[in-house]
Amino acid sequence: MSNHTLKSRLNMKLNAINNWRMHKISNRNFIIILAFVVGIFGGIAASVLKALTHFIASTLQDDVDWHYKYSFYLFFPLLGILLSVLYVRKVLKSKSLEHGITPIIYAISRKSSHIPVHNIYSQIITSAMTVGFGGSSGLEAPIAMSGSAIGSNTGRFFGLQYKEVTMLLACGAAAGIAGAFNSPLAGMVFAIEILLPEFSIPVLIPLLISAAMASVVSQTLYSEPLFHTFSTEWEVSALFFYLLLALLVGGYSVYFAKISSVVKNWFLNIKNPYNKVWVSGISLGLMIFIFPALYGEGYIAIQQILNGQFNAIVKNSLFSDYQDIGVVILAYSVLTLFAKSFAALFTLNGGGNGGVFGPSLVMGGLLGFAFAYGVNLTGVTELNVPNFVVVGMAGALSGIMHAPLTGVFLIAEITGGYGLMVPLMLVTSISYLINRSIQKYSIYTKVLADSGDLLSYEDKDRSVLSMMKVRYVLETNFVILRPEETPKMRQSDIIHSKRNIFPIVTEKGKLLGILYSERLFSILLGEEEGIDQTFNKLAETPTDLVKIHEEDMESVMLKMKKDDVWILPVIDKDGNYLGFVSKSSVFNKYRALLMRQGHYLE
Repeated sequence: MSNHTLKSRLNMKLNAINNWRMHKISNRNFIIILAFVVGIFGGIAASVLKALTHFIASTLQDDVDWHYKYSFYLFFPLLGILLSVLYVRKVLKSKSLEHGITPIIYAISRKSSHIPVHNIYSQIITSAMTVGFGGSSGLEAPIAMSGSAIGSNTGRFFGLQYKEVTMLLACGAAAGIAGAFNSPLAGMVFAIEILLPEFSIPVLIPLLISAAMASVVSQTLYSEPLFHTFSTEWEVSALFFYLLLALLVGGYSVYFAKISSVVKNWFLNIKNPYNKVWVSGISLGLMIFIFPALYGEGYIAIQQILNGQFNAIVKNSLFSDYQDIGVVILAYSVLTLFAKSFAALFTLNGGGNGGVFGPSLVMGGLLGFAFAYGVNLTGVTELNVPNFVVVGMAGALSGIMHAPLTGVFLIAEITGGYGLMVPLMLVTSISYLINRSIQKYSIYTKVLADSGDLLSYEDKDRSVLSMMKVRYVLETNFVILRPEETPKMRQSDIIHSKRNIFPIVTEKGKLLGILYSERLFSILLGEEEGIDQTFNKLAETPTDLVKIHEEDMESVMLKMKKDDVWILPVIDKDGNYLGFVSKSSVFNKYRALLMRQGHYLE
């Protein structure tokens, strides 16, 4: 039996199953069932990723004396990034592997929520190699991508429509985050805040189910918590210092967004992917050699600080002899903070897989520690350092990702810091507002916004127009007139045409001009001279032209508005006639896309 025959039979059986399902189970109930399935597999994926990453990391680190480990740090990150790049180029080959949360948002906006199936396992393999070997990035974005691929392909397998596939994609992302952090509430909030910015109440149910199931599965298969429980109350007298921290975290989130663009553009100038590996791997190895806390995700250093081991960040470094000097600890922590931003960006842009989700938490924690520890050194007051570490983590996540709710609930869940809810709310809000006032888009959405690929709810008209392409609204059913012909020769075609505009085009396809039906009818009725004149002489110059190779729909609509016209001819880069674009066709497409956006979260 040939592969084609087997595929046809499988498609027939699948169609039969789907037809039976549609008659027996409503879409709403079926989504609930699939939310359970996506949650279970999302939890399994998160457990596999965490277990594989920590297995690699522990294998490389166990029973190795710290003094020798300095040398290994120079090579492990390079090896991890190289293995990740080799996997993409040699195993995936023609298939692309995109990193971070941005591709998920792009899939929703531009690809009908379709994420290639290989992301289910490829994200796990490459990110485990990257982070397990010491790459300074996080596992949360890859597992969110993997979960989204599970949801997307589950929906597509059962032949669901865009809105249902998008819903399951979001369920998968929520499951991935919930499984990675053992934090179901944060997983649900993340999906709503980042992926589904306008939501209705029915959306909550599938997301809750997927996130809860993923958390249960993750705790069953891999119960190691991200942070050991930390819980304490905050003091009102420290409110002023929390507000100061919010300003610092907000400013740092802006710095990170700016430096992210700089590093990305710098790496784009390196065309050879293996040269990127060498540059990023060697640079990362050197940074980790000096700042060991940069190795891997960096959560171990944060946990040590939460446990009260404030000198731990210096203790395992080349400067361990100065671990008891407060000023050294403070200075070294600040340097580690800024080194973390470069380490994460070098890892991601050099070919490693991961995201800025985890690094955001680590950078926020280090900033909170440096601030509180520094204040305590002055003797002005005595701040609870772990409290500021926790709040700093939430603030950085809020500012960098533009996700204040995710920051609040994630940190409250994974640290048990519910007693810090008030400072968490204040710091995340202020950090978000500071970043939002300077950076209109988050680090995830800026690239999409710049390219016009972002589905935005703040400027829906421009968002919908950006989703259109001129070729999608191009109309070609016009009667074409040749320059050597006359109105008398084409009288019948002109009279029976349903269009009121006629392009005059040469045999080679060049557009010479246009004529409107009103003038042609006037000529045919004898009200105007020219019945025997050639169209070359009668041709009128269009008010404007649309060049399909260099114009988007927003500029086309601006031309129509400026010239007060309803229709414009379209040409290619060589001036050849392609057709017309009219406001009617644009409005029809606009309504279709608007309905699609409305169904996005129905």
